[in-house]
Amino acid sequence: MAFCRNCGAELQEDRKDCPRCGAKQEGIIEIKDKGGFLWGLLGCCVPIAGLVLFLVWQESKPKTARAAGIGALVCFIMMVVYYIAIIGLGVFLVMLPE
Repeated sequence: MAFCRNCGAELQEDRKDCPRCGAKQEGIIEIKDKGGFLWGLLGCCVPIAGLVLFLVWQESKPKTARAAGIGALVCFIMMVVYYIAIIGLGVFLVMLPE
């Protein structure tokens, strides 16, 4: 997969110019985008980093950005479930008869 040096748009292998910005491409940069579990784990452990990586890599590395974004989303959902459980437990304990 090749990307434009000027705007980061994905290029077809036979193109000599960018379809988005029209910049001439001399020596196309090949970027490997495998995604990966570790990027998702980083996004889950540090959700702010996962969100930032998702926003920054959205155009240039879509698979890796998706993995980091899903990790951050999973962490956020786990936090919401945790807080709902803690509040529910607190309400249950307050309502117990003495």
